[in-house]
Amino acid sequence: MTDPVIETQGLLKSFKGLNALNGLNLSVPAGSIFGFLGRNGAGKTTTIKLLMGFLKPNGGNACVFSLNATDAAAGVEIRRRVGLVTEDKDLYPYMTVEQIVRFTRGFFPRWRDDLDQRYLKVFDLPPKRKISDLSKGMRSKLMLLLGISHGEELLILDEPTEGLDPVAVEEMLRELVAISGAGGTTIFSSSHQLEEVEQIAEHVCIIDRGAAIVTGSLDDLKAQYRRLRIVLGEELRAPIHWADGADHVHQEGRTVEILASRNVDAILNQARSLPGASVECFPVTLKEIFLEHARRN
Repeated sequence: MTDPVIETQGLLKSFKGLNALNGLNLSVPAGSIFGFLGRNGAGKTTTIKLLMGFLKPNGGNACVFSLNATDAAAGVEIRRRVGLVTEDKDLYPYMTVEQIVRFTRGFFPRWRDDLDQRYLKVFDLPPKRKISDLSKGMRSKLMLLLGISHGEELLILDEPTEGLDPVAVEEMLRELVAISGAGGTTIFSSSHQLEEVEQIAEHVCIIDRGAAIVTGSLDDLKAQYRRLRIVLGEELRAPIHWADGADHVHQEGRTVEILASRNVDAILNQARSLPGASVECFPVTLKEIFLEHARRN
């Protein structure tokens, strides 16, 4: 079994006495597409800055490629080996597209000319246009091109599809899956777009207040959760104490909606035993899992 590409243990970071990260534990398998999720202020961007060596933690450990991200020399090596797309899409505004490609190429010995030429065409980027004249969506595409063309084994993406129209989003997601599948590149994507993450991710971590509250294989998490809709019989008026695992219960009239995170069979059996009740069971989306845990926290 290979070591995780990214691993943190008890990672702590505070700003002016306020905790941005509060003991974050994270493990990103090599070759996976990993969705890193959380509300605004949950600590996602801070985590990325720590992994890249742009910030120093107040405690705990962070490793990328088994290198200590808190060490200055290791941080330089990590940055050489990672393709990074930042949330602000900040690039030199006075350069043209082809100038920033040529400029960036010089810093990365494993740069792949075939990839930068491919993605100039795939993303329809105008080589002669200045970066200051590009839309935010076009800058997102350009930053992804620069990250991919490093020829490295890890891409870290912070809101990669922000500013893209729906067609461009589908195009980018398709390319990310292809990149991961073709070369075994690990993709670590921080995003608010839960439907997009669900479309491509194999593993997810949901953080809140700087700590992981849900982590694991997306398929396993979705298999573990179920949404139940129960219509109670007309004679049933007493409140029901549902079995353990019925995390979110909402009742309107005779209709009860339950989001269950475990013990689903026991909850179903309980519902079916109620006189006159009709019971339906549905799979859940990543968005429903996320919202349930956001409510709890």
